[in-house]
Amino acid sequence: LSSSLLRIGSTSCSYKKSKLLSIPLYQTVSMSESPLVLVHRPPNLNFMDELLSRNYRILNTHTSSDPLPVFLSRQASSVRAFVNIALLKIDADLLSHLPSLQLIVCTSVGTNHVDLAECKRRGIAVTNAGEAFSEDVADFAVGLLISVLRRIPAADRYVRSGNWAKSGDFQLGIKLSGKRVGILGLGSIGSLIAKRLEPFGCIISYNSTSQKQRIPYLYYPDVLSLAANNDVVVLSCALNDQTHHIVNREVMEALGKNGVIINVGRGGLIDEKEMVKCLVEGVIGGAGLDVFEKEPGVPEELFGLDNVVLSPHAAMETPGSLDNIALLVLANLKAFFSDQPLISPVRLD
Repeated sequence: LSSSLLRIGSTSCSYKKSKLLSIPLYQTVSMSESPLVLVHRPPNLNFMDELLSRNYRILNTHTSSDPLPVFLSRQASSVRAFVNIALLKIDADLLSHLPSLQLIVCTSVGTNHVDLAECKRRGIAVTNAGEAFSEDVADFAVGLLISVLRRIPAADRYVRSGNWAKSGDFQLGIKLSGKRVGILGLGSIGSLIAKRLEPFGCIISYNSTSQKQRIPYLYYPDVLSLAANNDVVVLSCALNDQTHHIVNREVMEALGKNGVIINVGRGGLIDEKEMVKCLVEGVIGGAGLDVFEKEPGVPEELFGLDNVVLSPHAAMETPGSLDNIALLVLANLKAFFSDQPLISPVRLD
């Protein structure tokens, strides 16, 4: 992911016609007077550097050889805003080194890596990625599902290995049309997944924190009944104390030997050890996984399974999504430093 991927104002940006347009991209104050913004990112995730540095004075954590707490104590005591690119754990100990902090800007939708209760106690606002990459993740979820059912990656390997010429016809896949698909988490991503599956004739149902008004899909009050009445379960909900390992062995047994799990949420939504056993034992029929419990670690037992499609947490990684996130981060910072409402605030209770 490089700065070349950042194309502010491109047609791929779904925020072009939103309220972000009312927020200037660049500050009018001189750089010497502009606020100091702390940025934490892996060294390779530099897609936002140019845009942020044009608007603010930037303090990058990855440029220091000091341990993070030491770096923060020495250089970040006056920082009011913190942009967290990727999934750095932000807990009470880390926050204790940022006494002036008032805003955390996350580039993910999920905020399970942030101690929201501690933020509330300290009066720190938090924002997330909102709907910045919902469309791309929804596309990817459907792609994973088709790949699992039609065994596309396995077919690719079959051809490349020369087995087609040696052994003849490839094992049959399964059609998507008419499948019963249960979506766990009918937020912005889950709703878009449902809309994409409707033209395939899929029968959509869902489980969410509460039943949605004016939604035509059948609602199941718990994940066990959702699994028992569907051929596919798609995970697109947030990871928290209530949803950790929400898909356990009992749920997978209810889904059944022909059932498929698609996870574009968080790895911790599934009891990964039990999922591996269920896949190996044939308790469920397949899985498409973009996320894992201990990334970048992936259970090696999955590597040899042709009914499993694996992805390196890449569902949102398109130039369009990166554009959207960069614009949203800048808009939240601009709103904060202008004493305006934040664009994508996270509830802290």
